Amino acid sequence: MKRHLISSSQPLAPPLSLVPATAAIFYTPSQFATETMTVITPSVPHAPFSAPPLPMSILRRLPFPSLTPRHRLPRRRFATLAAVRQDTTVWIPSPVSSIEIAAESLFHVSIDVSNSPDLVASHTLPGQYLQLRLPDVEKPSFLAIASPPSLAASTGAFEFLVKSVAGSTAELLCGLKKGDVVELTQAMGNGFNINKIDPPEDYPTVLIFATGSGISPIRSLIESGFGADKRSDVRLYFGARNLRRMAYQDRFKDWESSGVKVVPVLSQPDDGWTGESGYVQAAFAKAKQIYSPKGTGAVICGQRQMAEEVSSILVADGVSKEKILMNF
Repeated sequence: MKRHLISSSQPLAPPLSLVPATAAIFYTPSQFATETMTVITPSVPHAPFSAPPLPMSILRRLPFPSLTPRHRLPRRRFATLAAVRQDTTVWIPSPVSSIEIAAESLFHVSIDVSNSPDLVASHTLPGQYLQLRLPDVEKPSFLAIASPPSLAASTGAFEFLVKSVAGSTAELLCGLKKGDVVELTQAMGNGFNINKIDPPEDYPTVLIFATGSGISPIRSLIESGFGADKRSDVRLYFGARNLRRMAYQDRFKDWESSGVKVVPVLSQPDDGWTGESGYVQAAFAKAKQIYSPKGTGAVICGQRQMAEEVSSILVADGVSKEKILMNF
């Protein structure tokens, strides 16, 4: 292997009786690749010495190693910084109007948005959701809006059905009092695109499925009105552990009057329960009664397993996947 020899002779420090030393540095391509070099130092103890710089003509010919990934700055840091810079979320302070128990572990939360016309105007479709955060709490909650868009327009309120989970922002929210201030984003998401299952005469059957707090956006849909009274078969399969965990029971009568047949399904019913038991998907599979798959639409909100199994049953029975509506 070829070596480059560079020598430099210069007088060293006293004593003068010593012969000036010659320093030689040998460079090889492999030594540059491993960032090591062989240096022959003067034999004079404590003599000041420094390696002479390489001429540019030699530097250009040396095979310096390319910058490897381990030498580069981590991309994750830059991605984080970019995300911070791009966070343009607008948070709107809004006071709590009321917080009431809706069912076991579920709370009915009403937020006053009457002083935020842009926030009110952002809620246009049932099934939309927003982010809510509390002062000094870093992580926000995503909440589906339970009230229909018309309620905010007429009364200036957004209503939510919130499940209190230990250690979560939702738990802190459920512990607030009237007048406490939270921060909201504008409503987001496409909601339930009811246009896909309109007009009612072409889609006389609409099957609705919800579990737990998933009934929240379903309430918005039913109370917004989607022509249920003009359809021949509209059913809501609503699942909960037991009646104590089933919210909105006080609204069932009004929903029935609007043309929606409510079918409660309890997975762990108390003694004396005579209605449907088990899981929503099993109760529907037992009943089915899909007379015209091409004229059937569906709306689903709740547990992922339930949503997937119900969707599979519907598609297997001939219902178009495009007619199965979800809000997320």
